[in-house]
Amino acid sequence: MATGLNVTGPLISDPSFPSDQSVSSRSINKSLRVAEKERRKLEAEDPFVLALKYFSDVEAGTPVIGNDEFEKNLVQVEKVAYSKGLSPEGISIMLEFSMSLRMGNAPCVRVLKCLIPATVVPQEAVVRAVAWLCVGKIPISAQVLFIKWVLTVFDMIDAKDQLRAIYGFIFNFVTEENLCPFICHLLYLLTRKESVRVFRVRKLLELQSKLGRQPFLLHLLSLYKVFCPELVTLSIQSRMKTGFRNHNAPWKSALIAVQKRSGSQVASSTSLPFMIKEKTTSRKRKHCLEFPTMSGSVNKQAQTEPSVSKRVVPLVQLHSFAQLLKNMHCVELPAQMGSLLGSSLALHYLDCVQDESALLRLNFWLGYALHEEFLFCGDGGSSQNLEEAQQFLNKLLFTQDFLQEGFSSSEAFLYKFLRVWDGSLLRSQVLGLLSNIPVIPSIKIGQFLFEPLMQLFFTSSLFFKCGLIECLNNMLSKWLCWNTVYCLEDNLDISPNKSHTSINMTLTDFKDSLMELVHFVGRLASVGLQLEGYNSLLLSFILDFYETVCDMFVKYELPLVLVPPAGVFYPALFATDPVSVDRLAYIMYRYQVNLTEAKSHRKQPKKACRISHHTLCDFNHYMSVMVNCLWNSKMFEPDMGIQLKEELLLKANIPEYWESFNFIHHPAFLSYAVDFHHKCWPGRQDMNLNSIKYSKPWTWYLEYLYSQGYDGLKQFVLVM
Repeated sequence: MATGLNVTGPLISDPSFPSDQSVSSRSINKSLRVAEKERRKLEAEDPFVLALKYFSDVEAGTPVIGNDEFEKNLVQVEKVAYSKGLSPEGISIMLEFSMSLRMGNAPCVRVLKCLIPATVVPQEAVVRAVAWLCVGKIPISAQVLFIKWVLTVFDMIDAKDQLRAIYGFIFNFVTEENLCPFICHLLYLLTRKESVRVFRVRKLLELQSKLGRQPFLLHLLSLYKVFCPELVTLSIQSRMKTGFRNHNAPWKSALIAVQKRSGSQVASSTSLPFMIKEKTTSRKRKHCLEFPTMSGSVNKQAQTEPSVSKRVVPLVQLHSFAQLLKNMHCVELPAQMGSLLGSSLALHYLDCVQDESALLRLNFWLGYALHEEFLFCGDGGSSQNLEEAQQFLNKLLFTQDFLQEGFSSSEAFLYKFLRVWDGSLLRSQVLGLLSNIPVIPSIKIGQFLFEPLMQLFFTSSLFFKCGLIECLNNMLSKWLCWNTVYCLEDNLDISPNKSHTSINMTLTDFKDSLMELVHFVGRLASVGLQLEGYNSLLLSFILDFYETVCDMFVKYELPLVLVPPAGVFYPALFATDPVSVDRLAYIMYRYQVNLTEAKSHRKQPKKACRISHHTLCDFNHYMSVMVNCLWNSKMFEPDMGIQLKEELLLKANIPEYWESFNFIHHPAFLSYAVDFHHKCWPGRQDMNLNSIKYSKPWTWYLEYLYSQGYDGLKQFVLVM
């Protein structure tokens, strides 16, 4: 046994013989020490590190003029900043140097312009810089530039808790007239419910009385009103012009360039709301739209150590609807509000909680995106830019369909865009957004909507005409649905989005706007059919619209009935395809049902329907024309709507011309009459279609038409 246990070579437990493992470990440690030594040596010799050390250690009062060392080090920092971006440590050092004015006012602006972050911006550095603002030695131009920089990198600041803690210090700067617009913008981004106080509301109102109704003041007051409506009694319009302008022009291009060079990982975590493409020689409109990536606005330490008083869960950490329900009332929204549009959970949150402050900020972000980056962006572009804009608008459409409401910012964008739109660029997306706009007052609907659409309609192709009619049909349907939800009686506010619109619309106002829309489509349809040679496709979309109109009273409980104009009725009645005639018969049948129901409610004040005498006369006239044309074979007789001189009818050499448009001889049903004749009298050599008019064949013929799927004709015949 002992002999079997002997092994050759040194024992592991014998310290006199070093093992292979210990030798390898010491070798690795030595390599690491050598590598670390080399790294420190290279770092010590790195011009950029030396430059940061210079600005960190430079003494106050050091002159700038004639200082070659200062110029050399600042050039080195600018070179790295514009190529790779500055690290958080570099941002802290350079921001402290700039705001402390250690070398006077001259370098301050130059240093601020090169503060391009590579990853994130330390919150502590921004707070210290704000503290330097309170000293009062920095020139006003440098103060404005610093606040602009903070607004530009706001979403890249690693946390916001300390900034919100000094909200009061920042608020004190609103009294500075030159700083006020930028301070209001920063406060808008930092404001929470606990930030709204009576004295702050009073101060803003005092500034408003001094400066006038400035948009930046009104936007901040509107956010205050969302959080504490009892403190802000001022009437504020939500459809205001953009209150906060684009202030990030000096840094924006450099930021995007740095993010592209550093890779997708950095860009995804700190992406700007919009991506900028390199300029080209093309003169096409440039679209720079992109949704930002969702990221939390609290630091990691705050996430791992939840507060006892209020637990905060960043929305980015929730991955299922069950988690959202569990944390519904402690969700923290992401730093960039635009990222909400790219998350289904965020849309569920907006739909369930109805956070008005979130919707207000989202509207502001969206308004900036659509105006600054789409409507007023005049740089060159490419097909890729069009694809980005298409994806952006598709996602916006999905969001509006999910929330079942549009955004006031997209509505304001559309009113401006329609003035310059050619009708082909992003057609489906623009028409989709157009169908989601809320009810427009009748006094403004012509200027905002009808004038530009009329010019586009009459100068565009058949397919655009069909698309626009479909868009207006969808718009009408959504307006009617809003009416059923918000309107119960007259003089009641039925504004479709009461929290975000300044329009207080009564039922009477709503009916006026609806009548304007229906009459407008009637004018477009009448002229459009003439221009397109009474095209069957266009007529189909027009009849779709009037299928919605004919049921406004019964289906949507709107006390209003409007009949189509003659320019739509007669082309449908004399159409060469049986589907159009069948659909017209169904529409007239539904009109008869709605009018009968409306007349039965005349004695009930809440359901009383105002039907004009002209509407009743038009409906009765249309019904008599259809009955005499299709059933009684009395076409072209006096009082039948369409009259031709006897001499002209005789010259046509058409025997029994008064029967030319009945169910047998109508061009739309002639083929069915011939087929029925062959089936009913298969052995006849001579065809006599008038034999169908006999009692039994006539009944069989009608059943034959009904069997072909023409239910509209069947319902129309039953009510004649």
